[in-house]
Amino acid sequence: MLIDLANLPSDPQLLQRLVRDMAAAVESRDGEIERLQSIIKKLQRAQFGRSSEQLDPDQLALALEDLDADVARIQESRPFVSKPSTERQSHRKSLPDHLPREDVLLDVGSTVCAGCGVALHPIGESMSEMLDWIPAQLRVIRTTRPKYACRVCETVVQAPAPERLIAGGMATPALLAQVLTAKYCDHTPLYRQSQIFARCGVDLPRSTLAGWVGGACWWLEALHERLAKSVFASNHLFADDTPVPVLDPGRGRTKTGRLWVYAREQRPWGGPEPPAAVYLFAPDRKAERPASHLKHFKGVLHVDGYAGFQQLTVKGDIVLAACWAHTRRKFFDVAQATNAPIATEALRRIGELYAVEADVRGQSPAHRLASRRSHSKPIVAAMRAWLEAQLPLLSGRSTLAVAVRYALSRWDGLTRFLHDGRIELDTNSVERAIRPVSLGRKNHLFAGSDGGGHRWAVLCSLIETCKLNDVEPYAWLRDVLSRMVDGYPVNRLDELLPWNWKAQVPVKT
Repeated sequence: MLIDLANLPSDPQLLQRLVRDMAAAVESRDGEIERLQSIIKKLQRAQFGRSSEQLDPDQLALALEDLDADVARIQESRPFVSKPSTERQSHRKSLPDHLPREDVLLDVGSTVCAGCGVALHPIGESMSEMLDWIPAQLRVIRTTRPKYACRVCETVVQAPAPERLIAGGMATPALLAQVLTAKYCDHTPLYRQSQIFARCGVDLPRSTLAGWVGGACWWLEALHERLAKSVFASNHLFADDTPVPVLDPGRGRTKTGRLWVYAREQRPWGGPEPPAAVYLFAPDRKAERPASHLKHFKGVLHVDGYAGFQQLTVKGDIVLAACWAHTRRKFFDVAQATNAPIATEALRRIGELYAVEADVRGQSPAHRLASRRSHSKPIVAAMRAWLEAQLPLLSGRSTLAVAVRYALSRWDGLTRFLHDGRIELDTNSVERAIRPVSLGRKNHLFAGSDGGGHRWAVLCSLIETCKLNDVEPYAWLRDVLSRMVDGYPVNRLDELLPWNWKAQVPVKT
């Protein structure tokens, strides 16, 4: 309800009634907002509460979105006196400078004073900005190639046809980039994209889009190989894997393939190499898969508790750093289920290690190592002695004993960070790289074949590496595909890797 101050009733009784109605509306509104905000806080706490391991993050996000929308709706329905938008929205960030501007001038009808008839003079202006949306637009690029003939020798001359990314296809690099970004970055399956194009009046069957994806991946596989070569040349990596359902037509159901993920993340210690993530598809989780992927790798590998990684240490070229987050999760599950004092104490001690890490994040390896030896080493030494003392007191088959044995059996890997300032406490870097695959898995349901799993790996590698380097995936794909179809030299493909591309094209497009 909008209150017009220029037309308030003159009757005192009407004014009193108006004020009472406003007060009742405000009280009701504030009570409802308080209730909704309480629910929001409860849901946010659920991320760290007992049910956090089972709570679907996407469902939580949807719930929070709807509740925030409810709060906004109630706030918009409140009685208020209108004020300039700059006063009510001053807390908002400025809109990006790279966006185009369209100026709208709202001027007074006359520059003559209505009171005395004297000409008005400008004393300033008020300016506000609103964010607008221009819907995506499909267009047709029509290329004409005139033919010329010689009247004497009958020679015919015509400009050669431009190369196409998809042989005989009608998709430009920009359209292919949109399809790839929508599927592998925004997790929109091809059949839904087909429906979106149909609403724009263009019939693009799912099978046609699938053919485009396969053709585009053929061009991008070389970049995937260059990216993998760059990542595996590093001496500090994070490794993990995640299941991917793959259609198995012979049995009429899906089988479980794996996406193996290897991440490079040196920003916590100011390392020189840019962040990157490489995904490799495999039909199973055999230990020979990471052994094959890492046959040329030498250095420190951050891993979880998967036993297959132990085989990598046989040659002595690879050292494993275990994950404190996985160790903590074991005790967390016990603490939430039984409230066991030993589990709670273990969580407290592990929390002290993370408190030290929070203080040294972003510092040099030497500074991190010195701080760890000064503060973390005594905590770790005391924790091992304490765990060894507690283990004989526990039932051998209890979940708490399992958690303690899990930590002690990996102690060398868990304490590796005390000897190298570049080592992290956990594998969260690669866990974050797996998250987009989980979202895609929910939307795609499954890969249609092992080849689909490979394409998933190729596009996820390139798109996730773009995101890690603050490169907009669509802009990168559009430009890279355009360059490659125009004959970009094969010996210069490294220049198109996201971090090198960003240095060439610093402006967002």
